[in-house]
Amino acid sequence: MINRVVLVGRLTKDPELRYTPNGVAVTSFTIAVNRPFKKQDGEQEADFIPVVVWRKQAENAANFLSKGSLAGVDGRIQTRNYKDNKKRMVYITEVIADSVQFLEPKGSHSSNQPASGNNYSGGNQSTGRSQSQQSEPSFEDPFANDGTQVNISDDDLPF
Repeated sequence: MINRVVLVGRLTKDPELRYTPNGVAVTSFTIAVNRPFKKQDGEQEADFIPVVVWRKQAENAANFLSKGSLAGVDGRIQTRNYKDNKKRMVYITEVIADSVQFLEPKGSHSSNQPASGNNYSGGNQSTGRSQSQQSEPSFEDPFANDGTQVNISDDDLPF
């Protein structure tokens, strides 16, 4: 059986970060995903889908996403239910995210900006700003070609 969901949309409000009694981070947010068609009057329709993220991804989502951020979500659909105060059964369907991709630099919520496809995994995210404008530390690529020849002996090769 297969239960996979892939969504790309914008957050409708800032993510809410909470912690379980055991100290596990959990973040919830709603993502607005445009439908592939428009109404007869030309208005774009969207679905508003609740998303739940756990652990380190939850902390990253809470720290780097905000209302209007473009995000990609990969996960699965989960349903749950409970009885409310009036003894009525309440059913909830939500996406449990395995991965959240940050699809534009932090703070740029303009829909005309190109998506950069960054996924925060602890390194520096490229924001398209010059080196002097970046507030995060930058790391030089150790594999970048600086024009010098690399001397490798046969003893250095693993095969």
